Amino acid sequence: MTFLTDALEGLAGLPQPAVLAVTGALTLAECTLGVGFLAPGESALLLASTTVTTVPRFLVMWLVVTVCAVAGDSIGYYLGRRFGDRLRETKLVRKVGQQHWDKAADLLRRRGAWAVFVARFMPVVRTLVPASAGASKMEYRRFLPASIAGAVCWSALHIGIGSAAGASAKYIESAFNGAMWVLLAVAVVVGVVVVLRRRKQTATTKELEEVA
Repeated sequence: MTFLTDALEGLAGLPQPAVLAVTGALTLAECTLGVGFLAPGESALLLASTTVTTVPRFLVMWLVVTVCAVAGDSIGYYLGRRFGDRLRETKLVRKVGQQHWDKAADLLRRRGAWAVFVARFMPVVRTLVPASAGASKMEYRRFLPASIAGAVCWSALHIGIGSAAGASAKYIESAFNGAMWVLLAVAVVVGVVVVLRRRKQTATTKELEEVA
């Protein structure tokens, strides 16, 4: 367990602006059409969130991630607005799976702007919904509030999970180290008992042999 907390402490020791910059960039890429399948935005966010140990850090990362997520959504929206359903036939979407594009389009037809919020928490579909919303000619004034609401909730959730995981790892290591000392003490006691019993058995055997 020590290597885990050492790694987390090493990450926490990095300049906070650098951590925020990388996390924000990967989040923006993850939320932009197609790039989300190449950039580990969600994983990077969870990892970076382990450095969040104070309320100010939480708030700053929350703001940065939310802004970058909304920016990524907006880029995807304008790509969809510009190229329309032709995006469905692109090599990238075919590689990912056109069924995901169709699922995003169907979700938008059934739920409207609400789908933009819901899709934020759906893997794969999340990165296609903004472009699909643009392709469907959804008004940006309807798209943007839903995108912001989804980004605010999604980022808060993941930062909270990452922060809690980092704290838990340190607690688990502490508990694990304490348990190791207990186990070591038990092992020593058991070892001593085994040795004493063997010596007693050996002495008893010798006495019986002498009597015989």
